Amino acid sequence: MVTEMIVAAVLGCYIISSIIFFKFPMLLHKKKDVKFICRHISHRGGAGENYENTLSAFRHAVELGTDMLELDCQLTLDGHVVVCHDSVLDIRTELTGSISEYNYVDLPPIKEEIPVDFMPGITFSSKSEDRKFPLLEETFQNFPNTPINIDIKIDSNELITKVSELVKKYHREHITVWGNVRDVITQKCYKENPNMCLLFSARRVCLMLVQLYTGILPFMPLKETHLEIFMPIVMMKIYNYHFGYKWWHSVVAHVANALLIRRCLFEHLAKRGVQTYLWVMNTEDDFRLAFDSGATGVMTDYPTKLKAFLEQNPQYTQDRKLS
Repeated sequence: MVTEMIVAAVLGCYIISSIIFFKFPMLLHKKKDVKFICRHISHRGGAGENYENTLSAFRHAVELGTDMLELDCQLTLDGHVVVCHDSVLDIRTELTGSISEYNYVDLPPIKEEIPVDFMPGITFSSKSEDRKFPLLEETFQNFPNTPINIDIKIDSNELITKVSELVKKYHREHITVWGNVRDVITQKCYKENPNMCLLFSARRVCLMLVQLYTGILPFMPLKETHLEIFMPIVMMKIYNYHFGYKWWHSVVAHVANALLIRRCLFEHLAKRGVQTYLWVMNTEDDFRLAFDSGATGVMTDYPTKLKAFLEQNPQYTQDRKLS
């Protein structure tokens, strides 16, 4: 009986303290000093409005007033850091093979018509002559004051080191976020340069959810500064397009959505200085779902559309500073 009472008392203290520190994490943790807050994030510069990952796309998004550019990095044969999503050239150019097999000067232009990955069945084409994969250094030179979100696409120590060196060269550690869905890459990024803002890897997202539902999260330190996740019920539409509809897809997506997209979680993270971005959201309904869930910002292929939405719905930008 005494043992049971002790166990009950300890468990009760744990539950109460977990609730208190979840609500008031500043009692345990120093708030992260992130220098920027992003509501409007342009995915690959706005893949639905310009050729993705090009200087023209980035320039268009910045002129619109985007808060952040999202881009992807690869490494060429001659060691240049190039802005490109795919490690192979087949999908978006007329050549085949890996980018790492070509020198930068030999990289082909982007095809005139390319798919918009997060809009199934939609392609982008334009009369724009800018179909060149830019260097990351060119991007830094052209947009020195714009926060940039870098997805390190391959597990390469050389790539990680060179990206870090470029970030330092252009004095933008305070406005650059990097990482990858793969934990091994994200851990290497943090080890290479812990002064840069860091994304959660997929493994770390899963671990955080376990900590959330066991009540441990309020006590755990976080080295990451940005939670960048997809909304399962939105991603389900893309999955169904490519692989066909099954009734259980919807069940899994809604369960995953209920577990992952939690306002209380996003608010807890915000109080610790961690921003939450939802990707890739391309319709007004998607935008509303994201902001209503408590997300800090939205990543989109259509920066013009998101800008108009935010202008028409000022409640999502007013009085929404990180706590």
